[in-house]
Amino acid sequence: MSNKTTDLGNDAIGKLLFKLATPAIIAQLVNVLYNIVDRIFIGRLPEGDLAMAGVGVAFPIIMLISATSALIGMGGAPLAAIKMGKQDYDGAEKIISNALSMLVIISALLMTALFIFKEPLLLAFGASEQTLSYANDYLGIYVLGTLFVQIAIGMNPFINTQGFAKIGMMTVMVGAIINIVLDPILIFGFNLGVKGAAYATVAAQLVSAIWVLRFLFGKKSTLKIRKEFLIPEAKVVLPILALGVSPFIMQATESIVLISLNNQLSKYGGDLAVSAMTIISSINQIILLPLMGLTSGAQPIISYNYGAKQYDRVKQTFKLLLVVCLIYTTTMWASLMFIPEVFVNIFNDKPELVEITSHSIRIFFAGIFVLGAQVACQQTFLALGQAKISLILALLRKMILLVPLIFILPATLTMLMTQLDLVFLAEPVADVLAASTTVICFILFYRKTFTHVINED
Repeated sequence: MSNKTTDLGNDAIGKLLFKLATPAIIAQLVNVLYNIVDRIFIGRLPEGDLAMAGVGVAFPIIMLISATSALIGMGGAPLAAIKMGKQDYDGAEKIISNALSMLVIISALLMTALFIFKEPLLLAFGASEQTLSYANDYLGIYVLGTLFVQIAIGMNPFINTQGFAKIGMMTVMVGAIINIVLDPILIFGFNLGVKGAAYATVAAQLVSAIWVLRFLFGKKSTLKIRKEFLIPEAKVVLPILALGVSPFIMQATESIVLISLNNQLSKYGGDLAVSAMTIISSINQIILLPLMGLTSGAQPIISYNYGAKQYDRVKQTFKLLLVVCLIYTTTMWASLMFIPEVFVNIFNDKPELVEITSHSIRIFFAGIFVLGAQVACQQTFLALGQAKISLILALLRKMILLVPLIFILPATLTMLMTQLDLVFLAEPVADVLAASTTVICFILFYRKTFTHVINED
């Protein structure tokens, strides 16, 4: 497949990865701004520390909404690319059309459930009497835009997987610019506080959703949404769900991790510790989303060439992806260890909050340098359509390792550190164990699957 500017089957790998990943990285960084900018402005309110904690408690539910869009978008996009590699464009368009219908159905179910159970969920997730009103105000408005979020995030991978990375980048940038402009106007100008931040985000996602649909229904898209394919078919939807379960779990389990962290941190450190975690999770987003941008750039190259049986190009793309991911995560590790205050001051400058957050950052991110290898291997499994392996590895780091460690470490190792520090220590321990396992699994898979078809160096 090729469009006017991109030939996934013939262009140089380095050139392709740079061309596709750069807009994807920019898009992911800009995408962070949806929540990060909200928190930056919210942190400057007179009651900023409590408001930050409230939004932090609501954030796991927001992540769950995004995760359901990944279930469809990240599950369908690699399958569509593989179909294009096989020159089966009807099959690819059936996938993209069914994906849109599923996102609409999922949105309706999510909105209904969240409106009914919103407040009980927030209380269960760590909201206190002081922070519940902020969490309730923000989430109540955000839920109104569920359909816009689903379409904007869930359909954008179908733009990227065709090689239109710049268009995909613009999807995010258009929304982010609107969000950045509206945030101070609504939060401070109209004195809406946390509600203003939520209104700004919903408006931004609405515009992004319109942008995506306009392109995919338009003439420039190689794959188009076709009315005759909008009725969901089990033989199309089930493979999408099977492959999408892995990225869904990666994001949904992040929600479970935050819930566990917020509960434990509230227990051992109160609202101040929850506020610190809100800042840390924001920094974590800043770090992780460029990695997702890199893998988004590599995914069409790997998927297309795997479908076209150009296995040498699959190998070259993975090697380059692995090296770049490792260089990036190592650089971020060094920055966080030596200058954590720089990151914290972006969100809040209250001395007590800066002190506890800076200290906790050095513990929480101690193992992040190995994350590059895990993300590169796990996302390559996904790009190759290996849903089961990717699912197991997605579960390993967060559900099998991290969540239990959040509760086990502060209950057993109090002779080494404070209980609050031990909660944060669970993250690097899980990172190192999960990355080691993922790399070993990938080496075994690579040798078994590709040795007979890829020329050795």
